[in-house]
Amino acid sequence: MMLRPFSRRTLIAATLALGAGLGAGPAFAQGPSIITGKDGWLFPGWESLTVLNRAAIGANITLLQDAKTALATRGTTLMVMVVPLKASFYKEKLPDGTTISADVAGQYDLILDQLKKAGIDTVDLRAALKGVQTGRQTSFYRADYHWTAWASEAAADAVAQAIKAKVAKLAGSPPGEKLGEWVTQRHLGDLAQRFLTPDQQKQIGPDLYTVRTPQAAKSSLVDGGPAPVHVVGNSFVQPYLGFPQKLSNALDRPVSLTWNPGNVGPWATFLQYVGSPDFAKSPPQVLVWQFNEGPFHSGPQATDQWDAPSIMAPQAWRDRMLAAVRR
Repeated sequence: MMLRPFSRRTLIAATLALGAGLGAGPAFAQGPSIITGKDGWLFPGWESLTVLNRAAIGANITLLQDAKTALATRGTTLMVMVVPLKASFYKEKLPDGTTISADVAGQYDLILDQLKKAGIDTVDLRAALKGVQTGRQTSFYRADYHWTAWASEAAADAVAQAIKAKVAKLAGSPPGEKLGEWVTQRHLGDLAQRFLTPDQQKQIGPDLYTVRTPQAAKSSLVDGGPAPVHVVGNSFVQPYLGFPQKLSNALDRPVSLTWNPGNVGPWATFLQYVGSPDFAKSPPQVLVWQFNEGPFHSGPQATDQWDAPSIMAPQAWRDRMLAAVRR
């Protein structure tokens, strides 16, 4: 469960895993799997650009509110982090005739507003992500589902500021993670690798991935004791893209991590962590739970998004969550 920094030897393996579509999409995507835009830009077809499911979003907010209340009994603050739609940052790259509806254009604001009304801490990441767009730097990779390492680190800075504003004093001792130097690699984006034919892949070509080189291996980021902040999420917060390391660096405290590929889903991943001995023994002060805007409406029962082992009724998820957190 604890984050273990990548060694230099495993950096290439992580690159290949990301390029192979690690966490790129749902188990059974409805409709087109991919939207081919202009200038080689690709977008996930399983994220609707036209339909806003208000009722499902509201139902999931209720589940999150239950989790927030349960975590508070263990002294843990829940902070929900929602990654915005890639398409909302690159509307001009969508194919002619493909637009984002007014409802979906307001979806991110709706999600944040409902979280705040439910008393759940959250962070608006849009300004941070837009702030990295300069020169050749982008917020998302061209032919990949994921945000770039620049965007990942900017998001981590924004979350760190929110944590500092919420928690007067973080437990644990400095230092936080030391960041490595930047290195640039070339490989196919996961959307291109998963969904395009070999000929189409040649036409799209590889993307440039500028990421941090890992620091010298150590046993874990939490050698000095339990981390005061734990991150739960999908491949957007995996170490390869640098989110947990940058969050640790910005907080000057250890940060631990539980993540799975996106097809596992956030609900099952959350249960995996709160059901672990690490949580039972030493609950963190802050639990950062990462979601993506596109499938935010998908609850634990969403068979069109998550693999079969992850599927459960919302009430079953709530019961398992309460049993795990309160034990």
